[in-house]
Amino acid sequence: MDESWKRARAVFATFAGPPVLWLAAFFLVPLAIIWAYSFGDNASLTRIAISGTLANYIHAIQPLYLGIIAKSLWFAGLTTALCLVIGFPVAIAITFASEKSKAWLLLLIMLPFWTNLLIRTYALMAVLRTEGYINFGLGFFWTGLGHLTALFGHPLPAFQPLELLHNNFAVVFGLVYVQLPFMVLPLYAALDRLDRSLLEASLDLGAGHLTTFARVVVPLAVPGIVSGILVTLIPSIGAYLTPDLLGGPSSQMIANVIERQFKTANDWPFGAALSFLLMYMTFVAIAVQAIVARGRKARGR
Repeated sequence: MDESWKRARAVFATFAGPPVLWLAAFFLVPLAIIWAYSFGDNASLTRIAISGTLANYIHAIQPLYLGIIAKSLWFAGLTTALCLVIGFPVAIAITFASEKSKAWLLLLIMLPFWTNLLIRTYALMAVLRTEGYINFGLGFFWTGLGHLTALFGHPLPAFQPLELLHNNFAVVFGLVYVQLPFMVLPLYAALDRLDRSLLEASLDLGAGHLTTFARVVVPLAVPGIVSGILVTLIPSIGAYLTPDLLGGPSSQMIANVIERQFKTANDWPFGAALSFLLMYMTFVAIAVQAIVARGRKARGR
């Protein structure tokens, strides 16, 4: 028995060793270097002196940067809430669809992953810009409505295109567009395991559809809701490409500030401090979620 266990451990180490080494060499070690930089200073244009200083973190918690972090959290929270509101009905529709339709619906949800994010963002810019498809459609409708009202002697003023790009609306719209599949898939995974006899029992006992949804479906879908919130909220906080291309000067998020510190300002220690300040906040959010989940399990027992 001992010999077979040793052979099993050797096989496990053989298969697990290369991925662990790869993870350590290309993720943990670079991450540790950047973390060390956050406690350093620029000794020259090409050298960083690790002095153990906290000046970068003190600089990072100034009101200017705390305001940008708060705005990033607001954008991410609003994006997560909209994804939850939009994604829940979509996940329910997929759950209760026929097997053939379910496969096609899941394919449509995962289809955006087959296209590069940069290409999808540029496509979204083509939709939202002043001469884009949305304004073209609205202008076409407005012109037709104007011709109709002119027959009754009440012509409409000329159509003014909506400013849908390079503002906060465009950033949130783009984040919802990018993150929605990450909310739908965990919700679907939780709802697909739902015991449908519970829904039938609730309806047979006189509860309406809304009551059944609120008191049966939502509580049973809590694990999927929590997972969806985490995998949507955390990437949204650190989003860089979407606010960079779709946002305006007042729509920049913390990831854009970090990028400028590393590239434009050449202040790697301060950029590293901002990065890890964001990471510390992420760890706190995950820890709170774990504590809440543990408390829920304890109450369930």
